[in-house]
Amino acid sequence: MKIAAAQLTCLPADVRGNAAQAAALAVRAREQGAGLVVFPELALTGYEPDALAADPGLWTPAGDPRLDPLRSAGIATAVTVAVPAGDGRPAIATLVHDADGAHVTTYLKQHLYRHEQDVFSPGDRDGRFELGGIRFSLGICYDNHFPGLSGRAGADGCRVHLASSLYGTGEGVGERARVHPGIARRHGLYVVLANHVGPAGPWTGCGGAAVWAPGGGLLAEADDRTPSVVTAWVGATA
Repeated sequence: MKIAAAQLTCLPADVRGNAAQAAALAVRAREQGAGLVVFPELALTGYEPDALAADPGLWTPAGDPRLDPLRSAGIATAVTVAVPAGDGRPAIATLVHDADGAHVTTYLKQHLYRHEQDVFSPGDRDGRFELGGIRFSLGICYDNHFPGLSGRAGADGCRVHLASSLYGTGEGVGERARVHPGIARRHGLYVVLANHVGPAGPWTGCGGAAVWAPGGGLLAEADDRTPSVVTAWVGATA
């Protein structure tokens, strides 16, 4: 299967506008032959914790009609959004839909970064799904800094790890380049990183959406300034 990693510059707290941007990138990925496209953390609102805490209207569970542009793009999608957590707070969640728009799974971010703990509820289980005969695992940004999460994925028969993230300029550049090939080397996984590019809440996304092979070799990488998708082939075996 060919997989696409996306990077985009989000419109702050604009679910419909970001859904339209993401859908356009999804169509581009489909036209390049990809069967699945992965988007950055909080891709439909931008990284706006204060706005998400204040306005439940920005939360987008799997059945939300504002997701229709993505669900109808003719490609499987993994998009990370805010969803209701059941305790009155949102959770950061990756929603996976297949190419027909059917909901496949929802994964809630388990490891919340610093200030996120004041706004969001954490998940308590790992994310898995299968598509095209390939088993996938899910991690959202800070999740990927915890080797146990990707280690469990490798042990559970996953071949591809999808990392929806926000890495900024400055220290984020080095973290982005270190963490993800490290996962590929340690656990024998393909790693697909989606990232923000340009303004992203308090940060500036450093782009560099990418795909690494098992062993850590770079297969595809975007630049640090352009909303885009990059694609690479992944396989059921190393």
